[in-house]
Amino acid sequence: MLTIKMYKAVLLFAWVFALPAFTMAQNISLKNKKVLVYTRNGKGYVHDNTTATAKCIQKLGVDNGFTVDTTSNPTVYTEANLKEYTLVIFASTNNNVFDTDAQRLAFRRYIEAGGGFIGLHSAVGTERNWTWFKQMLGGSFAWHPPHQKFTVRVIDPSHPTTQKLPASWQPALGDECYFLKEFYPGIKVTAVHDIATLNQRDSVAIKKNAGSFAALIPAEWYQRFDGGNIWITTLGHDKEYYSRPDFADHILDGIKYITAISKNLDYNKAYATAKDAPVDYYNALNK
Repeated sequence: MLTIKMYKAVLLFAWVFALPAFTMAQNISLKNKKVLVYTRNGKGYVHDNTTATAKCIQKLGVDNGFTVDTTSNPTVYTEANLKEYTLVIFASTNNNVFDTDAQRLAFRRYIEAGGGFIGLHSAVGTERNWTWFKQMLGGSFAWHPPHQKFTVRVIDPSHPTTQKLPASWQPALGDECYFLKEFYPGIKVTAVHDIATLNQRDSVAIKKNAGSFAALIPAEWYQRFDGGNIWITTLGHDKEYYSRPDFADHILDGIKYITAISKNLDYNKAYATAKDAPVDYYNALNK
């Protein structure tokens, strides 16, 4: 028979573990956490914002007590090294950013072990020939119209990464409205591009690349995929954004969110022995 004291303890336990990740993200401490910022680009277009992004996140680290390592060297992708990091941030990476399949496998197993991942802007154009990676991202870059001002709308204002954002806004400096293909159906979208606010001189290409979407296309989303926790924003083309407190705070909210829901790494849950091993969808979602 439960005593009153035991009953209260059970209620407290249930209440704590029923707290949504949203609340935990608001209160999470980042002290002593370690973040890897990766800036590698393969052949093709290279954004000029990667240095500014790295500096932005390094400053966030100083201000919030977490360590930031920045590199463009893919040799960091070993199991032993990745065990040090709470999350990995791909800062406007593009095209192939690993040199070997062993590096790709090490990254995949890090995610399977419960690692966190944030993709900024053109990260969605990374590793375009690797199916697992595109699923992990939630989609793959297809096209964008010329840099311009357009409207972004929040469709999930309760999420920790959108709570501080206005219901709709135009990025102050303009931005690139990314259209994606090969969307993974498990993503949960928090903010969208309003297609109707784009310059309609590109209406034919807009309609073609919008695919089955109508007026709104995903701009930001999150998901739990294959054991890991993922947050993506396609915004942030201009290097000037990373010196703006509002955009830096938005990235910080993403870091807090992923940190709040990412537990300690457990490589006993990492099952892939090759980068293209079939995804164990059922067990991956129930890790």
